[in-house]
Amino acid sequence: QVQLVESGGGLVQAGGSLRLSCVASGPTFSRLVLGWFRQAPGKERVFVAAINRLRRRDYADSVKGRFTISRDNAKNTVYLQMNSLKAEDAAVYYCAAGGAANTRSNPAEYDYWGQGTQVTVSS
Repeated sequence: QVQLVESGGGLVQAGGSLRLSCVASGPTFSRLVLGWFRQAPGKERVFVAAINRLRRRDYADSVKGRFTISRDNAKNTVYLQMNSLKAEDAAVYYCAAGGAANTRSNPAEYDYWGQGTQVTVSS
């Protein structure tokens, strides 16, 4: 069993930056594929970024060049650095973990989820 706890959300002006963190429990962190998803009100949960155990990274087209996912296995933590934030980035951001070898963009392929952290972008 893996438990995930996100932090780092908040209110930021358009063009600003935030760094989200997600701390995981359990001894298998280094073998997990980790992802960030987001869900805006009235919309589906969508893929943002993922990183596998070999640190291969994938991003949604909408965030490429602005967001960076990284992991620190010594701290059981995955990060999402978000720069040049736009109004359309506002959402609840969820951390997810799964046992797949490669990155996954389908939320159904992740086994564990955090509770989410709110990101609000003011224009």
